[in-house]
Amino acid sequence: MDVNDEIKTRKMRVIGTDGEQIGVMKRKEALHLAQEKEMDLVEVAPNANPSVCRIMDYGKFKYEQKKKQKKNRKKNKTQLKEIQFGPKTEEHDYNFKMDHIERFLKKGHRVKVGIYFKGREMAYIDQGEEMLRDIYDDLKDKATIQKDIEKQGRLMFMIIAPK
Repeated sequence: MDVNDEIKTRKMRVIGTDGEQIGVMKRKEALHLAQEKEMDLVEVAPNANPSVCRIMDYGKFKYEQKKKQKKNRKKNKTQLKEIQFGPKTEEHDYNFKMDHIERFLKKGHRVKVGIYFKGREMAYIDQGEEMLRDIYDDLKDKATIQKDIEKQGRLMFMIIAPK
């Protein structure tokens, strides 16, 4: 976008601060009109015939654009959260951790749900797999499986994402 003195066209269609059409005028007249209002003359459509310029506060416009970009960057940032269970997790702990998983999913984060086996618990791998299936069944309406159950050493996990 060209601002004030960078505009090269001789005639232009000028749009006011409220979006109203002021009309077609020469560059000097448009610059003078913008200076009277203590604003900038910004060329918004240089390829139009005649080119279109708008009277606006260019500094404020740039500030608003940066603010929107920053907000969009923050929105799109999703994280992978991790919740760990044991194969013998009691009901209260299970419900407490499920609340955390639901909160993470509402915020748009993916969740890695893992079950860690210690010592002789390795003999009960089937219970761990059953527990992961139960967790997914409880979250069916809120989540989808992004990565199905996988085992790595003493860890069995799955990754779920919000619907």
